[in-house]
Amino acid sequence: MTYILTDEHEMIRQTARDFARNEIAPIAAEFDESGEFPMETIKRMGAMGFMGIEVPEEYGGAGMDALAYVIAVEEISKVDASHGGIMSVNNSLFCHTILRYGSEAQKKKYLTDAASGKIVAAYSLTEPMSGSDASTMRSKAVLENGHYVLNGRKSWVTSGPVADYIVVFMLTDVEEEHKGISAFIVEGDTPGFERGKKEPKLGIRASATSEIVFENCRVPLENRLGEEGQGFIIAMAVLDAGRIGIGAQALGIAQAAYEASLEYVKEREAFGKKIGQFQGTGFKIADMKTRIEASRGLLYSAAMAKEHSKENDQRYTLEASMAKLFASETAMFCAHHAVQIHGAMGYSKEFPVERYFRDAKITEIYEGTSEIQRMVISRLETGLR
Repeated sequence: MTYILTDEHEMIRQTARDFARNEIAPIAAEFDESGEFPMETIKRMGAMGFMGIEVPEEYGGAGMDALAYVIAVEEISKVDASHGGIMSVNNSLFCHTILRYGSEAQKKKYLTDAASGKIVAAYSLTEPMSGSDASTMRSKAVLENGHYVLNGRKSWVTSGPVADYIVVFMLTDVEEEHKGISAFIVEGDTPGFERGKKEPKLGIRASATSEIVFENCRVPLENRLGEEGQGFIIAMAVLDAGRIGIGAQALGIAQAAYEASLEYVKEREAFGKKIGQFQGTGFKIADMKTRIEASRGLLYSAAMAKEHSKENDQRYTLEASMAKLFASETAMFCAHHAVQIHGAMGYSKEFPVERYFRDAKITEIYEGTSEIQRMVISRLETGLR
């Protein structure tokens, strides 16, 4: 798959880079330390179009393509992966879901606010006992007098503590298992919707994550996405988009770790030489750079496959899984080497590389672990299950 960067792509890159450096960089360490959700900067990102990059302008978005989205997420995540993660969920998992599967009324009511950054949105699939195997969920939705009554517990909901709207997946037919899952849009102030404990995470600490508890939460019939029983298909298709977003987040972390290391090896001296002159250090720089460029190529190709899918409605699962797998492992590889190159200073919060190290790990886990990505890729290539 080939890709061509246009003037518009370069514009979004520079705009995102400038915003990240000027608005996010000064507060990133502080919000990482406190774990507070960076609502003010997220709202400003929305006003600039970053929270709905691929959403048409008629629905409050920027009306750009999938490649522009990847570029913007990378630049934001290079400065702070928490902001990048919040941005990715809002774009890939919420806006993309409503845009692709929502009715016109749902698009006007929910998509416009989310894409323009007026509200923060979330996506809820995982449950305490249902992670990589989403088909084993136990939360249920029962149709009663024009409303679905939702009961159950969801976990690891990114932006859960602050989200105004959430796409939620629940069983509407227990006997049908994964074919009995349906999708709903739930407003955060609906009675019976309760936000559970906030997770004390290792990394991306400013990206708030929590449980969501549903106790007889009544959602109107018109808030169902697609047909009843279509939820699992929707969830899996949307995760293709989500994996590209997380791959872009991982690429940003890797690039940040690399740039910090490159600068450090040119300045730090040991045994009368710049440490970059030592082969052991130089090889680390070479491997980091090579993996980053390979990740970028995979991500850009996946973004273009996603863009083409808008015309032919074909899945881009293989491209998304390969990009997410390689980029996330590259983020961890580069962050690990960055800490090692910085030595004791890499272990100190005085340098941001320790934050890159903590932030990188989650990219190998959410939106499908590395093990799940390898399983998806191998099954698609061999045709064996």
